[in-house]
Amino acid sequence: MTAKVQNIAKYLIYSYEQITKSSFNNDEITLQKLMYFAQKTSLAFLGEPIIDEEFEGWKHGPVLPSLRFFFEYYNPNEQIDEQLSESEKYVIDNTIYLYGKYAPWTLRNMSHEENAWKISRVGLAEGESGSCKINIEDIKKDAEKVRLYDHQFDMYIDEFDDAEEDFVSVG
Repeated sequence: MTAKVQNIAKYLIYSYEQITKSSFNNDEITLQKLMYFAQKTSLAFLGEPIIDEEFEGWKHGPVLPSLRFFFEYYNPNEQIDEQLSESEKYVIDNTIYLYGKYAPWTLRNMSHEENAWKISRVGLAEGESGSCKINIEDIKKDAEKVRLYDHQFDMYIDEFDDAEEDFVSVG
């Protein structure tokens, strides 16, 4: 695993606990699915991936194999490496605001709705193990359907135009 993926995972857990005011509970399903949704969010917002590794289409959804045993060595008291950019932190925070409220199996089921995951599972029976790579281009196509949400303003990006029109008409 690259140091960057490890830093993203650590910051994601930190962000989750700060935003939701609850413990992450070292839940691997939640980590894996939130990492996938962070990748999709980054593609939607920035047009580029935040994670430089390929996800695989496992039976319970997208997985970064390098994070498979992350909690065996993860130390929650360890200082978070500040190597992430502000835009990367924004993407992760935004991901937590959108997806952090869901239970692990709900996130799993949501990931099963992703076309990118479905494509990686072609030829496999439901529940069958598999490890085909999820094509980044397929994730980009799913990201095109995302309604962009800005957690700092607590509104969807497409609502900014409406808010601006309301402001102009009042002023």
